Amino acid sequence: MQPAQTIATPVPGMIGRLLGKKAAEPVDPRIREERLRQIAGSTAADRAADMLTAPSALMQLSHDEARAIVAYMQPRRIPEGTTFIREGDTDNTGFMLLVLDGEVTIETIVVSRTAPITVTVLGPGNLIGEMGLLDGSPRSASCTAMSDLRCAILTRDALNQLLSDDPRTAAKLMMAVSLRIAQRMRESQEKLKLYAQLTQAMNEEINELMPL
Repeated sequence: MQPAQTIATPVPGMIGRLLGKKAAEPVDPRIREERLRQIAGSTAADRAADMLTAPSALMQLSHDEARAIVAYMQPRRIPEGTTFIREGDTDNTGFMLLVLDGEVTIETIVVSRTAPITVTVLGPGNLIGEMGLLDGSPRSASCTAMSDLRCAILTRDALNQLLSDDPRTAAKLMMAVSLRIAQRMRESQEKLKLYAQLTQAMNEEINELMPL
């Protein structure tokens, strides 16, 4: 079936800057209904929607909005030991991943400059790669499957399609992702402050023990 003709309208604020395109108001609500019909009765889709609204992912979304987004995601299995995101990669940035089953090691070489350092281990319900999905910047860390992974992937092309078909839900998704990134940045800033305080305290203690 050919898609219904649409009328382009400007994308508000951040969405327009990030995606660099105009959103199309859907004139046929059956587009969304057909997408949802395709995942009706799928326990995997329900599980993905539940996880997408969890605190570790995008809790600002309602379950219905999450199901609408899941309808644009692709199921994927990643074998144990596979590094599916590499730090510094500029080519493979057009997707984010929702972990359904399994665990992922996040590593970076920024700290040691020589050997990778494990930053954290993420399990089911976590999103990975959302910053790259939004801005296409080089990947900030490497991600390796610690076990066989079952996940759902949202590509940038699928996000653009969601923007055309259902701009309201796409805007909610973009806002939820942006809030999540802002929260992570604030947490990192707090860690940097604690690190600076610890460094200052250690320097003061060293100066007392070994005065110049």
